[in-house]
Amino acid sequence: MTPIGKNMMIISSVFRNVKSFNLMPVNQDCPYVEAMYDPTSGILAVITKVKKQSFHMLPKLDDNGNPQKLKVPNNETGKVYKEQRVTIEALSEIYILDKAEIESFIGMFAINAANFDYGQFLNIEEKETKKSSLILPT
Repeated sequence: MTPIGKNMMIISSVFRNVKSFNLMPVNQDCPYVEAMYDPTSGILAVITKVKKQSFHMLPKLDDNGNPQKLKVPNNETGKVYKEQRVTIEALSEIYILDKAEIESFIGMFAINAANFDYGQFLNIEEKETKKSSLILPT
């Protein structure tokens, strides 16, 4: 059995024009594709290798591959194109909200946790979690 942990590396990044960090896998044993920290909401979004089927509304295309326009815009959504419900295979996502749990995750998975000052991004005011556009209803 492959041991869990110490198979990601923390790197500097930008999340929605705000300085942040990501975690990226360093070998094939890593169960995650990536992890992104949203400093405005204090959420670590972890993308797993586990695939799932989910429904999404996508534009309906004509024979030329162009979106089919509606005769009248949809009053509820304001959309001007016909849509269809499609099943798409997507990777599962996990959202870690608690600061201590984020630190624990980083400690378990990041090979450079001791050398990378990720704490500078986690030192946000303790407040109610803002609704992030990162988290979308499925």
